Amino acid sequence: MAPGSRPWGALLLLPLLLPAACRAGGGCAGEGGPLEPFDALYASGVEAYYGGDFAGAARCLERALRSRRELRAARLRCRRRCRGQVRLATPGPGSGGDLPFFGSVLRRAGCVRRCEEPRLGAASRHRAAEEVRADFQRRVPYSYLQRAYIQLNKLEEAANAAHTFFMANPEHMEIQQDIENYKTTAGKVSLIDREAKQHMEDYSAGVRHYDKEEYELAIDFLERALKGYYSEDEDCQIMCEGPQRFEEHEYLEYKAGLYEAIADHYMQILACKHDCVRELATRSGRISPIENFLPLHYDYLQFAYYRVGDYVKALECAKSYLLFHPDDEDVLENAGYYKDLLEGTMDPDTVKPRKEAKTLLRRHRLESHLLQVAAAGLGYTYTEPNYWNRYGARQDEHSVPSSISSEPEDGPRLSLAKKPMPKPDRELKEGGPLLYSDVKFVYNSQQLNGTQRVLLDNVISEEQCRELHRVASGIMLAGDGYRGKTSPHTPNERFEGATVLKALKYGYEGRVPLKSARLFYDISEKARRIVESYFMLNSTLYFSYTHLVCRTALSGQQERRNDLSHPIHADNCLLDPEANECWKEPPAYTFRDYSALLYMNADFEGGEFIFTEMDAKTVTASIKPKCGRMISFSSGGENPHGVKAVTKGQRCAVALWFTLDPLYRELERIQADEVIAMLDQEHLGPSESINPKDEL
Repeated sequence: MAPGSRPWGALLLLPLLLPAACRAGGGCAGEGGPLEPFDALYASGVEAYYGGDFAGAARCLERALRSRRELRAARLRCRRRCRGQVRLATPGPGSGGDLPFFGSVLRRAGCVRRCEEPRLGAASRHRAAEEVRADFQRRVPYSYLQRAYIQLNKLEEAANAAHTFFMANPEHMEIQQDIENYKTTAGKVSLIDREAKQHMEDYSAGVRHYDKEEYELAIDFLERALKGYYSEDEDCQIMCEGPQRFEEHEYLEYKAGLYEAIADHYMQILACKHDCVRELATRSGRISPIENFLPLHYDYLQFAYYRVGDYVKALECAKSYLLFHPDDEDVLENAGYYKDLLEGTMDPDTVKPRKEAKTLLRRHRLESHLLQVAAAGLGYTYTEPNYWNRYGARQDEHSVPSSISSEPEDGPRLSLAKKPMPKPDRELKEGGPLLYSDVKFVYNSQQLNGTQRVLLDNVISEEQCRELHRVASGIMLAGDGYRGKTSPHTPNERFEGATVLKALKYGYEGRVPLKSARLFYDISEKARRIVESYFMLNSTLYFSYTHLVCRTALSGQQERRNDLSHPIHADNCLLDPEANECWKEPPAYTFRDYSALLYMNADFEGGEFIFTEMDAKTVTASIKPKCGRMISFSSGGENPHGVKAVTKGQRCAVALWFTLDPLYRELERIQADEVIAMLDQEHLGPSESINPKDEL
């Protein structure tokens, strides 16, 4: 979200909770006493921003960020201190044998409360709404901050805030442009990611030095990264011991017994702790972790130590890596080679894997065992992820010793398991018949510089476009499909939409012409048949979602605009431009296979549809909408796309997403089919959009 659209959800309720200084227009001047809740300070900063008080906005937003950091630090400090002061007792046998254990639990709980309350106040003060926590996870406060700092002419602070936001939102082209502007106007800017994870920064620096064959420096940074990783792992474990949400139970009706309640709460904490491996491997603000992250430290180190002549450390790190991947042939061979180098100087068998790696892996396996026991015995749903995916591997063949004349031919090899390119689950074809004589072929995939793309004209006529517009004006709702958010993609446009079922219901009720409502249904079916035929699919293509959408430029908000109407994205995976990946995992609609956009008009400015490379920056094709034009493409990471800003007028289209999996058929479409069947029985017949005489 960029500044310009009001905050949503629970954030709108927070002015009631604001610190008095903020609420009364005094900004965030007063501190002291218990830590102020970060969500209230955030809401205060946003209110100040929209009120034009940019100095007050910057103060409150900075304090909100600081409050959130201090909240975590205080909780860590108290929980760590009480762990040391109050050890959990071992339960004894017989009646009352559990009292020592529960007594120690009660004493530790009291210790934590006594430690936290002077600084934090009541625990309920710091229970932020899910929407607010999501904003901080996505670094939205930094987007407001950079705008406030621009108004205050603090370009260095603005640049750092923009960079911090951009690191978690690399698809945000407006912020990207802002950063380029800072570099131009402020000269040499040293950009700082204010939310960077230090162990991740050290790891990245180590890899950079490794790639440059600066092995001493690589070792320094990678060892520092490992130390930071294990420290962060301990913190993550402690932070998981906070409040949990009982997702499967209504709280007021929750009547579980003692051991059921303990098990329910503990399993959620255990799942949180077990997932620390993933959390620590995920860059701030991102969703997907770096694959094989922890083992990769040891993989890089084993070879770096070899290159500097420290064969003991090389063997130690190779053995540590093999704890995670005991069948990795390359590293097994390396370990054997290091042993041979050490023969005669010491007993190689005395070199052991690192203790911290063994401890973490042992704990991780026990956590997994307990979670699976709970799933089997207590009715939990749990699937163990692959935390140590070996496809994450070093990509540096240039460093293989056999390529260097001074190294022996049988020297150690790198663990070079490549991540395979995903294989399509079907044969990709295109060029099938278009089925309708009036549909005009324009460009294929090659001409559009991509894969599984087609551009067609005359899919519907000018009269049908006008009729659809009339339907749209009678049925569209602002924010439809986006929980009522009228500007879900950009604050500079209003978004409206409607579904096929809604159109038919309005038609049946006489609120719009029934024939016009039927047209929406029929042309979407026509589009589906064309896509299925052109891409020569061997199985039925089903509707996944159908949406009549319009984007309207808001007057007074178009000057010097450089954002997009719809940011660059893919339709069935989470685009990660920095990693050059598209992660096919929730919340992406992973079941979508093909997409299509059927345009209804051209009387607006801007609004071009664009394809890009995976970097979300390099445009590979740009398409100007017009009545009857349709662009269709496969929905995966091979086709990142977006919409340029609509700067004047209204742009309307029928957006269609399709799936090959009948399990994910659009429910509203099935209901619409039933309405159509009923209408046909009443002899109302199809509209003229799919008349059989038009077919080839």
